[in-house]
Amino acid sequence: MRHERQAHEQPYAVARQGWRYHHLGIPTAIPRPDMIYLPHLKIHVSGFETSPFGIEWMRFEPDCRVSELVRTVPHIAFEVDDLEAALVGRTLLSEISSPSEGVRVAMIVDDGAPVELLEFARRDASRPTPGTPLPHP
Repeated sequence: MRHERQAHEQPYAVARQGWRYHHLGIPTAIPRPDMIYLPHLKIHVSGFETSPFGIEWMRFEPDCRVSELVRTVPHIAFEVDDLEAALVGRTLLSEISSPSEGVRVAMIVDDGAPVELLEFARRDASRPTPGTPLPHP
């Protein structure tokens, strides 16, 4: 029996799988004054650091290797604890990649819409972050 989501319920990915909202990526062809260019990805981005809602605008260079679906359709992104487990039974749009140190990303397709899954390396809480002063005994 299939459970239909009620208006007051969170989506299955959040309520049952523990995925956490990360951002909403919106493709644009219009340059924005605050865009930052990411040369290794050939993408211009803005808004991620400042949007209270996690909205990230993305403008792609013509030779960017991102799929046409991601270039043309907004995507929602979720943080997951185990990327491989989150991918089981999903339609993979692109291979798992690592756009920056400590981050692994995969794009999937759900009913024609792109969905980004992100896994962040967790630091051992008992180890100090580099550059953090150590407490005095």
